[in-house]
Amino acid sequence: MFSKILIANRGEIAIRVIRACKELGIRTVAVYSEVDRSSLHVRLADEAVCIGGPKAEQSYLNIPALVSAAEITDVDGIHPGYGFLSQNAHFAEICDSCKITFIGPSAASIRLMGDKLAAKDLVRKAGIPIIPGSMAAVQNKEEALKTARRIQYPVIVKAAGGGGGRGMRVCHNDVRLISALTTCQTEAEANFGNRDVFVEKYIEEPRHIEFQVLADQAGHTLHLGERDCTIQRRHQKLIEEAPSTAVDAKLRRKMGELAVRAAKAANYVSAGTVEFLLDRDGDFFFIEMNTRIQVEHPVTEVVTGVDLIKEQIRIAAGETLSLKQDDVALTGHAIECRINAEDPANDFSPSPGRITAYYQPGGQGVRVDTHVCAGYDVPPYYDSLLAKLITWGDNREAAIRVMQRALDEYVLEPIRTTIPLYKQIFSDPTFWRGQLTTDYIERLLEGTE
Repeated sequence: MFSKILIANRGEIAIRVIRACKELGIRTVAVYSEVDRSSLHVRLADEAVCIGGPKAEQSYLNIPALVSAAEITDVDGIHPGYGFLSQNAHFAEICDSCKITFIGPSAASIRLMGDKLAAKDLVRKAGIPIIPGSMAAVQNKEEALKTARRIQYPVIVKAAGGGGGRGMRVCHNDVRLISALTTCQTEAEANFGNRDVFVEKYIEEPRHIEFQVLADQAGHTLHLGERDCTIQRRHQKLIEEAPSTAVDAKLRRKMGELAVRAAKAANYVSAGTVEFLLDRDGDFFFIEMNTRIQVEHPVTEVVTGVDLIKEQIRIAAGETLSLKQDDVALTGHAIECRINAEDPANDFSPSPGRITAYYQPGGQGVRVDTHVCAGYDVPPYYDSLLAKLITWGDNREAAIRVMQRALDEYVLEPIRTTIPLYKQIFSDPTFWRGQLTTDYIERLLEGTE
């Protein structure tokens, strides 16, 4: 087991990793930017090192500064959390060359599954259904139009090295496709350093279903059931649930087996997530694999009782999985809301500033993962996530009612947050019925629900 781990991240995920390390008897090192000097993760870690200026490029994406901090504090492992460098194959390689364990998959697996075209080809060969479309980057408008006419509109243009909704456009005709092609290539190059894009059939009104997988160095791989991430805005997830109202035991078994097969095809080791789209006819298609811990991992932890961060650390230390597939059982229902510093009434504009009043909900069935408190200054430099509010109940209705109560209790002022939006969602009959699609938020805000 590790003796000391550096957490190459900030905010709630840094605190989540610190807590897991403390319970495993591992010392921790926090890193922080100049603007995060007084952050809670800095205070909770055993040691802390400033790694640069407030912008991510100066600090949390500054590989030389992170490696120097790791060497100065003599750590034997680095946990990247999510975002930032968590899916950066080059960073994983540098950690390895410095004899510091990267707590995540190998650089080869990150690189393979980070290229959406390569990942599609890999899983297709493994017998996993993929969305019809181009199997190589489209080089010009002629190739794009040829593919679109073959698979028929609507189609979606995607960045091969992308994620988070960037470098993506839905197109319903030739004119829109030609315009989107150039736009997506420009966005892809700016955000991911890779201008390759491809064209896929756009699945209308799907469910977004993902499976949590764990794989150890001895070759054991299992899944922990699904999370329903259908409620999203502009491809950014807002609410996650486990299990999904759209997945029964038979479908769960089938999708789970294919998620495990995808991980094995990539020689995957660590915690990871295999993501699918489920269409209106009950057919599902692989879309990508996230080679890191997910923001929404708590809902899986709540319904399975498995601490995913601890499993991730144990796997990286060379230990075998603490459970087998037959040991995995889903108990009750869990829901997670991402509390963001955004104003839903003003097109979700950022809402940085000082939090002067803060009270977080508690009681049975409530979990809050956060790094904020009264007096905390929300910086404008990073992701807007302030907290993750997770509730559990014996069934979905019970979990919703706990969430409604918890949202009413939550005080986070005076900045604007997404809490009012969630109150609206959890009082909506469509949500209660579980009849959800990825355009739910747009329809709700337009008043068409």
